[in-house]
Amino acid sequence: MTSSPRPDSRRGDGAQVSPNHAFVVGRFGIIFLITAVLAVAIACMLVRTTVIHASDWNRMAASTLADSVVTYPNRGEILASDGSILATNLYYVDIMLDLRASRFKIAEFVDTLPMLADSLAKYFPKYSSAKWKARIEKALEPAKSKRTRNFVIAKGVPDDMLRRIKTWPFFRKFSSSNYTGLKADRVMKRSYPFGRMARLSIGRTGMTADNPEVHGRSGLERALDTLLYGVPGVKRKVVSTRGTRYAEEVPAIDGYDVTTTIDITMQDILEAELGEMLINAHADWGTAILMEVATGDIKAISNLERDSTSGTPRYIEALNRAVQAYEPGSVMKVMTMAVALEKGFGKPVTREFPIGHSFAYLGKRPISDTHSPGSLPISRFIEYSSNIGMVKMTMPHYEGRLNDFRADLAELGFFDRFNTGIAREIPPYFPKVKNNAGGKLDLSRMVFGYCTMIPPLYTCAFYNAVANDGRFVRPRLVKGLRTPDGHDSVIPVSYVRERMMSSENAAILRKMMRGVVWEQGGTAKILKNDVVEIAGKTGTCKIALEDKRPRYDKHGNKLDLPPFKGGYLEGHYRVTFCGFFPYENPKYTCIVLISDPKVPYRGPAVSSGTVLKNVALKLYARGMLSDDPVFESASASGSESVPTVYSSFNTERNATLHDDLQVKKTRAIRRPSQDTPRGHVPDVKGVSLREALATLEAAGYAVDFDGVGYVCAQVPDAGEKASPGTKVKLSLRHN
Repeated sequence: MTSSPRPDSRRGDGAQVSPNHAFVVGRFGIIFLITAVLAVAIACMLVRTTVIHASDWNRMAASTLADSVVTYPNRGEILASDGSILATNLYYVDIMLDLRASRFKIAEFVDTLPMLADSLAKYFPKYSSAKWKARIEKALEPAKSKRTRNFVIAKGVPDDMLRRIKTWPFFRKFSSSNYTGLKADRVMKRSYPFGRMARLSIGRTGMTADNPEVHGRSGLERALDTLLYGVPGVKRKVVSTRGTRYAEEVPAIDGYDVTTTIDITMQDILEAELGEMLINAHADWGTAILMEVATGDIKAISNLERDSTSGTPRYIEALNRAVQAYEPGSVMKVMTMAVALEKGFGKPVTREFPIGHSFAYLGKRPISDTHSPGSLPISRFIEYSSNIGMVKMTMPHYEGRLNDFRADLAELGFFDRFNTGIAREIPPYFPKVKNNAGGKLDLSRMVFGYCTMIPPLYTCAFYNAVANDGRFVRPRLVKGLRTPDGHDSVIPVSYVRERMMSSENAAILRKMMRGVVWEQGGTAKILKNDVVEIAGKTGTCKIALEDKRPRYDKHGNKLDLPPFKGGYLEGHYRVTFCGFFPYENPKYTCIVLISDPKVPYRGPAVSSGTVLKNVALKLYARGMLSDDPVFESASASGSESVPTVYSSFNTERNATLHDDLQVKKTRAIRRPSQDTPRGHVPDVKGVSLREALATLEAAGYAVDFDGVGYVCAQVPDAGEKASPGTKVKLSLRHN
């Protein structure tokens, strides 16, 4: 039986229609409908975005592209007066191992680990070889996915250390970091090539509580931070065909380089002499300033304090006491005498004042004199450091107008701020007094250095004005700036007072100060020497008791304490010597303040004064107190004589004389050997004192000398065996 055929669907025109046609058409209809709906939705969103909410989207786009980062400038350098770098920026590297590097050669690494540990112990002795090996092995124990990517080898080391590590066997064999895991982050740090030299005056940098950026925190770094830091720049995010990147919009401007007045040689001499005296005297601390008379340039400044954490006597840079105020003691008498000379009641006269050893002014606690005879003229008050004489000279002049003394000091510029650039610099404290018996008593103590507070810097600057013939030049630590593009600017010398006192009165006061060292009653006769003539003034002051009790308990509540009973520590003194040299043509003023020196260094001359004297002698020995010799060529002088270089370690001396000084011929009769074995005294006979000092001190020997000129004899003799620290005696002659 045959089935009847299925009838075909036919269109009206007679063509056959597939049975799935309607289904396909229906599906396309649905797709079209969905597409149409999506198109309408997109169109609506487009209108909504570009028309209705256009401003919002534009603001969002702008905020995205407005992302920016700050670019930090390079901090300026701090330079010594000769251009030597005291503070600079150096790039260092933090060296690490990525123990999860993609193709880390762990088998080869483990094989060379003993050699690697030995090398690390040699260059980074923080750990022994065995400790380095154990630390690395422990870091390798976890599965690779759990190992550290930052195993620290060293932080803050120079670039050449990284280059050295790359020459070690394992890192040399596999140069790619994917195999070795060796990586380094480059960081910039503030570096101080001279270490602790003048540390407090130069200062240090770091982050502060108010600002996470690195700024100056102390010293010149802080005082001149706005110049040294520079101006930050801006990099802004931009979109390009290659993606998003940051382009420089505002370039960073590097900081200024600052040229200071510090002389490296003088700084080294001052710090060494102060440090040695503090050790000998078992003192608590000391501060010293060396200032150039004509310019006020601070050539050296040192602040040393006993390191209580050290088991051996050691002094380190600590609080900058050169600008902190202390009761000055008798160095105040020079200021009092300057006022007396200018106001006319201190003119030297033949009449003598009765002095003695005790004077009960106003019937109160007697003022004592330990140095003075029965009577003295005004011209010798400074020489004998007479407390009684200063009171008898000064108090009658200010009867009934006690605060005029303070006003007269202010007229001299004594209280003007110096603004040297040293952080926390403060002016002298000199309180006003009441016009009664109590005020008189206070003023009678102030005129010889009690009941007042003066920073050593201000005392030094005042004495410098006396040495400078009455011109009160402003002390300074900065003498020049250099812009980032290399242009130099010089900061001119300025004056607190163009004329603090008359030239005549300055000369009288200098003569009085000379008597302190050179006259019979001088309190610093121990400083007399035939090489450098020193003038100055001693000062001794008892150390006042301080209220060091806590004012609040651990909960922050104020404590109700009984009144503090003031007074002084008996047997404990701060001693000062401030003076200038050479006397006839002053070039430098120096102040040395030492706190609580012990016997036999308790006197101001034997401790503070000796530091100043030794500094002066060393400056002289290095030719820093006189002008350089002037050489004339034979043709200019009309003479055919041949200049002779007696002896020198410097083989270029002849070339210097020929070329720079235009001398036709020179002849060296002797050049001592520089190949002296360690522990044997070098041969310095025939050379200048400057070269002899440099050679002997470099070999570890102390030096003493007599005479002027070149070395004609030495004891111990050249080549003799002598341990470092032995004193070598030199005899000098110039004919």
